[in-house]
Amino acid sequence: MPSTHRGSDRLLRLHLPERADQIGQSVRAADQVLREHADDPTVLDTTHFDTVRFPAPDWALETFAAAARDGSLAYTGYAGHPAVRAAVAASAATFTGFPVEPDNVVITPGTQAALFATLAATVDTGAPVAVVDPDYLFNARILRFLDADVRYIPLTAEESGPNLDLHALEDAFAAGARTLVFSNPNNPTGAVYPRAILERIADLARAADALVVVDALYSRLVYDTTAYTHLRSLPGMADRCVTLLGPSKTESLSGYRIGVAIAPQPVAAGIEDVLSTMALRAPAYAQHLLTRWLVDDHAWVAARVEELRALRDHTVKRLSELDWIRLHPQQGTAYLFPDVSRLGLTDQEVATALLREAKVMVSPGYQFGPRGVGSFRVCYARDEEQWDAALTRIVEVLDKLATGRGR
Repeated sequence: MPSTHRGSDRLLRLHLPERADQIGQSVRAADQVLREHADDPTVLDTTHFDTVRFPAPDWALETFAAAARDGSLAYTGYAGHPAVRAAVAASAATFTGFPVEPDNVVITPGTQAALFATLAATVDTGAPVAVVDPDYLFNARILRFLDADVRYIPLTAEESGPNLDLHALEDAFAAGARTLVFSNPNNPTGAVYPRAILERIADLARAADALVVVDALYSRLVYDTTAYTHLRSLPGMADRCVTLLGPSKTESLSGYRIGVAIAPQPVAAGIEDVLSTMALRAPAYAQHLLTRWLVDDHAWVAARVEELRALRDHTVKRLSELDWIRLHPQQGTAYLFPDVSRLGLTDQEVATALLREAKVMVSPGYQFGPRGVGSFRVCYARDEEQWDAALTRIVEVLDKLATGRGR
């Protein structure tokens, strides 16, 4: 007979049951509704980058193969190979605008593992943690898995740029939160925080003696000469900031499963301890790709960003054919987060209609936090011809839904 074990309490918390009143069911149950319809091979999955159209740089496989041929590189310390950590420290210092020592660097099995290990190493059971909303879908899920108390900090996208509710953040710190988690550029909206907001975050974090975890995975994928400031470069923040980086998206190295956490040394040691119990180490051969990342690929990344900028502009143009849809300014990432709340339909209804009728899988907005409800995320890093045809179907289905709702 099949097991009737319901799973651990921490596994059930991962489903965010506390949000059931908002979306009509747990997040996990809502996810399953879409997964049941996602097996059709003709469906275009926009939840991730198209790594066929946007492959990794040529040197990636060569560097991996060279490491694999050297049997002495099969095992490393838990935090990563010393030579790789030293190389990353040097390149990341230049990239983030503030010195990095090798013992500030932990190489992880992807940036997702860096996020989990960082939170597991720094957040206690029941601790209040400030989380920007909307933001990366696994921030809140990981924290609830760890039995933390998630305090959402509203983010709104405005014509002038992102507007973070700094009063809510100040209140969260006053109520005992000692950790803030957010992505910059923001995933899912693509917003890039201006320096003024980051300076205010830094002021509040210093006053509260708080740790700030910044998922900067898309910090190389910024458009239109938008200025990008690394929080750790601001006064006093290198000692209270964990910066998560990695080559999985912009550089299409997701299949190699490597990420980086740059942290104050005591926090880095804690991340290493967690990593030792969950995965031992990042893939040893793949680690060596990081010796060339942020070093040998500047022109290559610039060309890629320009290709993605053209896709962004085309996506905005096509979706703007629907005069009722709201599109927020998008300065980074390869995601667009259109607001379709005027339809008056649930996220699942919109996503299911696009899946069944347009043959396109999108990420429904509820996944990214309470304020994400009413939107959906698409990744436009796709083959141009294939994506244009998909956009035609998306617009047709959304227009049909709007007509059916009397718009």
